[in-house]
Amino acid sequence: MANIVTGIGTSHVPSVGAVIDNGKEQDPYWKPLFDGYQPARDWIQDNMPDVAIVVYNDHASAFGLNLIPTFTLGVAEEFPPADEGYGPRKVPTAVGDPDLAWHLAESLILDEFDMTIANEMSVDHGCTVPLSIMFDKPEQWPCKIIPLCVNVIQYPPPTGKRCFDLGKAIRKAVEAYDKDIKVAIFGTGGMSHQLQGERAGLVNAEFDQSFLDRLTTDPVGLTKIPHVEYMREAGSEGIELVMWLIMRGAMGDDASETYKFYHVPASNTGAGLIVLEDGSQK
Repeated sequence: MANIVTGIGTSHVPSVGAVIDNGKEQDPYWKPLFDGYQPARDWIQDNMPDVAIVVYNDHASAFGLNLIPTFTLGVAEEFPPADEGYGPRKVPTAVGDPDLAWHLAESLILDEFDMTIANEMSVDHGCTVPLSIMFDKPEQWPCKIIPLCVNVIQYPPPTGKRCFDLGKAIRKAVEAYDKDIKVAIFGTGGMSHQLQGERAGLVNAEFDQSFLDRLTTDPVGLTKIPHVEYMREAGSEGIELVMWLIMRGAMGDDASETYKFYHVPASNTGAGLIVLEDGSQK
């Protein structure tokens, strides 16, 4: 059967993509961040999945205020990089896995999660930057990609508990798939940042680092954080952290931390990265 073997939690700061695309990783401002990414990049090369489910939020590229699905699952053959106003990133088109994606859609909907099914969808920096963080600049992404887009832009977003429970349902679905493949799941977004208003530029390193620690020590406790606490402690865009809980729910109770890294500043945010492994695989 298929197994979820790896969970990746990472920020998806758009400027990180621009730095990679323009070869500026060793510039003094960015070098500490990319030095911190390197151990995770080295690790994934030795533990490459066959498929990555990437949980992220769209930034008005594929969706807008005219259509706001809470959870969207991409089932297409491929997902091109979106034009976010300055041309698409020059990164590979994400090759999908329609067989697994449709299996997930059926299982999740019958498990009473109301998924929107996307037969055609471009993916913006929310999806492509995490791939670049882990896989650098390959000619093609080294595994198939299933995008899972979550609304954290327009209130109300899903709760942390709903996201965690969706992760558990994804794990159940993957384990019922009849092909022997290794699956990774990415939870992306955050960490603390606010892009507008009087608190623009807010970074709460204490909150961010506590969240990273609790992904292994107290994931159920994280599911109880209300929306208002994310916004108060981590800024208006800190709500993106609920997407990391989909990843954590999919990893099961015995997941363990393999690598963790946190850096401030990355543009106007706190940047975090964590690698979890399924306990049965160690």
